[in-house]
Amino acid sequence: QVQLVESGGGLVQAGGSLRLSCVASERTTRTFSVSWFRRTPGKDRDFVAGVTWTGLTFYADAVKGRFTVSEDIASNTVALQMNSLKPEDTAVYYCAATPRGRSATRWPEDYDTWGQGTQVTVSS
Repeated sequence: QVQLVESGGGLVQAGGSLRLSCVASERTTRTFSVSWFRRTPGKDRDFVAGVTWTGLTFYADAVKGRFTVSEDIASNTVALQMNSLKPEDTAVYYCAATPRGRSATRWPEDYDTWGQGTQVTVSS
């Protein structure tokens, strides 16, 4: 089973940028769909952005135009570039994977494997 490790979280002022990385233990391109979710206290995980095993990207409306998801084949990494950050982006961010052949959805229950999460805090 693929393993995922996130990094890159931290504290940033509103309007700033952060880049999160999700390093997989094996190749994800053409093998897994990988998505980013986030969770705030008392709420379930919300979909943020994803890249399908075919390379298509899709985004939540709340981050469209500000966040960009990308894959680096050489390093088995799926990155989330977050620009123009807002205080409401504060959350623990997780990457998750589902294997090729299954639908890459916006629902956390459709993903098999999760990383440990990385905290993003945006101050106003």
